[in-house]
Parts: sequence; C-alpha cells; structure tokens
Amino acid sequence: MQIGTLKLDLPAVMGILNVTPDSFADGGRFLATDDAMRQAEAMAEGGAAIIDVGGESTRPGAAEVSEQEEIDRVMPIIEAIRKKLDVPVSVDTSKATVMQAAVAAGAEMINDVRALRDDGALAAAVRLQKPVCLMHMRGQPRTMQEKPSYDDVTAEVAGFLEDRLRTCIDAGLDRELIVVDPGFGFGKSHSHNVELLANLRQLQKLGQPVLVGISRKSTLGDITGRDTDERMAASIAAAVIAVMSGAQIVRAHDVAETVDAVRVSRVIMEAKLSQ
Repeated sequence: MQIGTLKLDLPAVMGILNVTPDSFADGGRFLATDDAMRQAEAMAEGGAAIIDVGGESTRPGAAEVSEQEEIDRVMPIIEAIRKKLDVPVSVDTSKATVMQAAVAAGAEMINDVRALRDDGALAAAVRLQKPVCLMHMRGQPRTMQEKPSYDDVTAEVAGFLEDRLRTCIDAGLDRELIVVDPGFGFGKSHSHNVELLANLRQLQKLGQPVLVGISRKSTLGDITGRDTDERMAASIAAAVIAVMSGAQIVRAHDVAETVDAVRVSRVIMEAKLSQ
C-alpha cells in the first residue's frame, strides 16, 4: 500500500524510538545519538517498516518541552537514520516548527497525538504534504487520565476522527496522506481501551489506514499484573488482535517479535480470504 510517497507492505510495524528522559517505557535510554542509532539499527534489522522518533513524552503527567529542545533532541537521530538506514522515519510531534525541521531533515511521516490541532500544525502539514497520523486524545497529557468518561467510546472516537479528517481535507491535506489512530491510553480508562480494541473494526468505516499504539500500555499491565518492561507477550497479543481487526500499522517497542506475530497474522488472513 502507498500512503503518499510512503510505500508499505501492510500490516506494518512502526518501531518506537523515544529520545526523551521521561517516556513511560524507555525514558532516558536513547538520549545519546549513539544509543539511539544502535536501537534504530536493531529495529531495522528486526523488520521495522517505519521508525517513529519522538522528542517529547506524552505519558500522563508529562511536562511540556520547548520547540527548540524538541528539535535538538530529534534532529540528530533523524539525520543519522536517513544517512545510514534504508527505513522511513516518522516524527512524533504536535509542533509545527518541529514538523518542518524534521521533514527538512528527511522525515517522511508526521505522527501527531493532537491530530493537527495545535497552533500552525494543520497549516504546516498542508504545506509539507507528507503522510500524517491523526490520533484521538481527550484533554492534554498532564490531565488526560483524570476520570475520562464516554457514553460510547468507540462511536465518540470515530466521530472525532471523522471530524478531524474532514477538517484536514477541507484545509488542503490530501486524503491519501491521512492515517487515523484511536489513541489507546490517551484520555481513556482501561475499560475504554478494551472496548476500543474489541470494536476496532468499526474505524474501517472512515476509509483510512488505521494505526494502533498499544505496546506496553498500562491497560496490558492492568490485565496481566506485569510491570512495563514485562509486557512483551501482552503487547504482541494486542498487536495480533488489532491486525486481525483491521489495523494496518502497529506501533511497537519490541519490533522483531511484533514483526513475526504480524507476519503470521497476515498469512492467516490471506488464507481466509482465498477460501
């Protein structure tokens, strides 16, 4: 499948590379460019279709960072990946200036947890005309987990994404560039996340590729009783369920293992379709 100029064999695995001191699963591990590059190389070897580089944590309670600090964190690793590896890079940001700097450095996709709602973000995305992932989040990272409430979480998430999709297209962003993400863990309780995953196929009605990021999330810890760094098996199970329910991109920390699981899922789905 082609999303803009980004060619992907779907379902695809997006490797998570946080160059932050405070991300929930890997904060502080990849701040140095050399450490980040070793992780990027491991992800590429493991079969990552995209490497998603983020310079600001969006975990609950996370502090905001300045535009310049975020640029200073992500630029060296984006440039290094583009020079050394033949894997597309996505930038995980909500800031227009960071989007522009990252694309200038070689990023081929924008992954925005705020769905291009921050000042200047939509205008920047329209100018850049790169693939964009629009994610649902209720509230802001500092407060999003304070008693989130929905009457029908799946319908409300789908409605938000449909509205953002229409707004972005009306502003001049090509529909073929847009990916949608229900935003597991972003302003949602554990029961909301479970309900969303169970009903993920409903998002296919939007007509856009669906990205799912549930790797190592707290809901998996709530189900299994395991700490963040012990949730690989649960993350892979969730990734397989997501793919079997129509997700076309899975965002993961444990890339090689998730790639294997996704490949098995794809073969089974293809066999089912051929019958």
